[in-house]
Amino acid sequence: MTFAATGGTNGHPVGPRPDLAAFRHNPLAYLAADLAAGLDDTDDVWRFAPGRVCVANPEAAREVMSNRRGTFVETSDFFHTRDGVFGPRSAQIEIGRAARALVGRHLDARRADLPRLVSDRLVPASTWPDAGNLLVREHLRDVVLHRDTPAELHDAVDGIITRAVLAGARRRHSALSRVWFRRGVMRVLRREIRARRSVGVEEPRDLLDVTVAGAGPSATPDDLAEVYLSFLFATVGSIGFALGWSVYLAGTHPGTCDDQPGSIVREALRLWPVAWLFARTPSRAHELAGVTVGPRDEVSVCTYLVHRHPRHWDRPDEFVPGRWATSVPRPAFMPFGFGPHACTGATVTMTLLEDLVRIITRDWHLSVTASGGGPHLGPALAPPRFVAELRARVPSRERR
Repeated sequence: MTFAATGGTNGHPVGPRPDLAAFRHNPLAYLAADLAAGLDDTDDVWRFAPGRVCVANPEAAREVMSNRRGTFVETSDFFHTRDGVFGPRSAQIEIGRAARALVGRHLDARRADLPRLVSDRLVPASTWPDAGNLLVREHLRDVVLHRDTPAELHDAVDGIITRAVLAGARRRHSALSRVWFRRGVMRVLRREIRARRSVGVEEPRDLLDVTVAGAGPSATPDDLAEVYLSFLFATVGSIGFALGWSVYLAGTHPGTCDDQPGSIVREALRLWPVAWLFARTPSRAHELAGVTVGPRDEVSVCTYLVHRHPRHWDRPDEFVPGRWATSVPRPAFMPFGFGPHACTGATVTMTLLEDLVRIITRDWHLSVTASGGGPHLGPALAPPRFVAELRARVPSRERR
């Protein structure tokens, strides 16, 4: 394995510490090398540095994420704020339920708009992954912020997308400019949150209403602002990147555009899970697949490796949408997390992705030209830059 063990646990030989600077610079390269070296049942949970444990074993991953035995500190990947984890749990559940219902209603009501949106925004050619993020942003515009929201906040949200959501956006702006911009955004969000609280929210019109209504009166405006920003990253960011991977892979693998849209989406999420790393802290010392972990460790479930585990997948490194033609349970598939804190919007996310992929691959001839670069690696795993061209399909009666 590329990550040399610092102890003799779980079958790993004692070896030198890895180049941690290089790991932090490009962790995906380390993981790809691990796959190339081979992954097996005795070598898929390992300590790759002091205090750092990587989990690629599907059973161990589910144990960590479900936390049924209470051996990890209870946390949420979505409801993190700068001061910890937003709570209580009842507020998390209510916000998730209301958000799912709001987005679901919007998708049902606006499904007929999607063909026109694809035609307007992607034809004849579009540059990705930004095109996917901006397409999702446009379709969910009224869900992100309802139309009567002050223009100042609409402008702030557009600025967040440009400066922080799009792939590579953070590298295009200095740290100081990001700090100043964030302060301005938080100021505008706090003002709007206070205004909505003062009049009350009866029926949520957008995700900010959902956040305000579900949080309760004790939550601070700062915490509510951060939860709302999590929604922005989850919708425009994560859904847009998942769409990008689906289009990129279908366009670079001839013949796969004829597969079922749901199969294309699932296989794209398997190979390149947008949420690729989930960190957890043990609450007490215990054994995890033969490795002793404790409160001073960070245990990282790597879905990128779980989804390519050779014991669970035939041809694990290949894009094979046809593998999803049968509804066989997939214990090594967790693109939305697993357990009580799994993404509550997984169903509506899949609905939107399948609808868009169906239009792109069935109504149009898709061709993709890759830039030659690699994935954009950050909290989310975004596809490389590419250009997608869409040409209208000629109806069969016109071809005769």
